[in-house]
Amino acid sequence: MEVAKITSKGQITIPVAIRKNMKLKDGDKVLFVLEGGRYYVENAAMVAINRIQEAFAGEAERLDLQDEDDVVAMVKEIRRDRWEKSHADNA
Repeated sequence: MEVAKITSKGQITIPVAIRKNMKLKDGDKVLFVLEGGRYYVENAAMVAINRIQEAFAGEAERLDLQDEDDVVAMVKEIRRDRWEKSHADNA
């Protein structure tokens, strides 16, 4: 268990061991989450990554992407389509 003191400006210093465990660095942001009457501190970047992963869950299967080569091919196709569209408008 770690203890942190609140300054007159409402600031706290997160102890080193907790920062390392949460993979927090200078400039990172934290979330204060209220759950079941308790507050939890979470690494905002990690929460964002987890939400993105959840949002994209199943998309590879839906798009029939088997491996990284399929992803690269899809990106190239999208870029080619966008390039052709943007240049067709300028012709």
